[in-house]
Amino acid sequence: MLVRTKTKGFTLVEVVASSIILCGAVMIVGAIGTQALTGTHLNRRYETAASLADKQLSLIDYIGIDSIVEMGQTEGDYDESGYEYHWKIETEYQGIDSLYLVTLTVGWIDRNRPYSISVNTMLNGKTLLEESSTETGQ
Repeated sequence: MLVRTKTKGFTLVEVVASSIILCGAVMIVGAIGTQALTGTHLNRRYETAASLADKQLSLIDYIGIDSIVEMGQTEGDYDESGYEYHWKIETEYQGIDSLYLVTLTVGWIDRNRPYSISVNTMLNGKTLLEESSTETGQ
């Protein structure tokens, strides 16, 4: 006669299967968290680069585009909280009165990968009318 006993609990196969599912879920949550932190870090770097570009454009507006054109291509380095950024200003005369296309590029290297942002704007320099009136003393 075959006697069946009622056992309570889980079999070894059920425990191993549930452990594998739990480990997979934990790994997925960890990967999502890592990607979120990496994205946040990169976003912070883009925000700093955009802020630097804004500062440089404000400086150009303050000193005047004519001073920048006289200096030619201008570039420099910026250090923010241990991170280095390189910026470069290029100007191009548009052939219309005294209108210049200003291109400002801010670049950096993060984890051996280059990143950059570029900003274009049009600025007015001294007009020919202003120069002729100052030369004649009017």
